[in-house]
Amino acid sequence: MRTELENWLAAGKFFPCSGYRVFYRRAGNGPPLLLVHGYPFNSFDWHRIWFRATARYDVIAPDMLGMGFSDKPIRHHYSVLEHADMHDALLRAQGVDEVLVLAHDLGVSVVQEMLARRMTDTTLPRIRAVVFLNGGLFPEVYRPRVVQRILSSPFGNVLGPLLPPPLLRAAVREVFGPDTKPSEAEMRDFQDIIEYRHGRWVNHKVGRFTVEREQYRDRWVEPLAKAVVPMRMINGPLDPNSGAQMAARYREIVPDADVVTLDRIGHWPQLESPDATFEAADAFLSRY
Repeated sequence: MRTELENWLAAGKFFPCSGYRVFYRRAGNGPPLLLVHGYPFNSFDWHRIWFRATARYDVIAPDMLGMGFSDKPIRHHYSVLEHADMHDALLRAQGVDEVLVLAHDLGVSVVQEMLARRMTDTTLPRIRAVVFLNGGLFPEVYRPRVVQRILSSPFGNVLGPLLPPPLLRAAVREVFGPDTKPSEAEMRDFQDIIEYRHGRWVNHKVGRFTVEREQYRDRWVEPLAKAVVPMRMINGPLDPNSGAQMAARYREIVPDADVVTLDRIGHWPQLESPDATFEAADAFLSRY
């Protein structure tokens, strides 16, 4: 691993959850802010906004089970529901009673489930406000790439561990904006994160959350349609998966929709345009 990625790991801790070890980082001062990363990487996705975020917030950023530096059990059924369990368990373990949230990709589904739970369970840590980055909030307009469809199918059990690195790199680069493609060093980081502790054997299993989005669509859209907490979307419109079409659907469903569009940005706003992404998130979250 490169030094920057090694330093990220060294600065974190682990907490026990359902018999496994979950990696997380916590740093900063101010109101608690939970960062919920996406697929297929980990909390290192936030490294370009980390120092600005920790200057203003008490930031908590875990790696979901099966991803990054957390445990990656091979004989395991990964699910969004379990990821939501983990985030709530971490908040409680850290003594956090209320929190702001910034979520990306798979993380938006996790936060949708967390919001749905809070519609009926007032004992959970309170979510004060949420900022969504690119992700499949509404499965009817989400456009998975071909490699995602293959890995989510029954063929994924065979092909997932055999996926050649060049194909993974091509799939990742495809969803970045035209002017913000990752460097070769960054691509090596992505590969190292996936392969850490034999991750290639479970990556395709974690990726099947796209099936759950269809299954739980109404449950996960209800908190958005009812605007149960203040919400903002920050959208990279050139993301082929969840770009401009997702922002358009958000405006149709969410009352008084608050959307910030980052021109010429793709799927990873926090990596492609970190300053603009943090400023838009902070301007909103700081109200709450």
